[in-house]
Amino acid sequence: MKRHIKIALVYAVLAMVCGVFYREFTKAYDLAGVTALGKVHTHLFMLGMTVFLLFALFDAKLNLQKSKLYLPFLIIYNAGVGLASIMMIVREVLQVTAASLSAGADGAISGVSGIGHVLTAAGIILFFCMLLFALRSDKSAAQEQAESEKTED
Repeated sequence: MKRHIKIALVYAVLAMVCGVFYREFTKAYDLAGVTALGKVHTHLFMLGMTVFLLFALFDAKLNLQKSKLYLPFLIIYNAGVGLASIMMIVREVLQVTAASLSAGADGAISGVSGIGHVLTAAGIILFFCMLLFALRSDKSAAQEQAESEKTED
């Protein structure tokens, strides 16, 4: 549980840093409009901090770290959120600075961002699989205990 709270804290700090970067960067370029750069802040809070705080709570109850899917979840999910966030920052910095991109470079940014989003989705699926497997084994253990108590009586 402590590991997940530490990961959530890292995501919270990154989210705040991205929020400050967004504010100061767009101010430096006198940009008054809304860009997706501001959404990185929210993505990191929700997909990072909130998910890992929830994971810590579920782990305390269901011991999710014992799952075979735990390490793949941790790697895939964090890689996905990190990659998608970085590519959002890259795309918006280029947009704010009005940098011209070739079609290939634009497509590469979108492609890598897409990979990040796919990895994030795969991590979410692994998270739900861990929850469902843990609930199933928890229910089975409870049924076995109830049956053993009946046979003792």
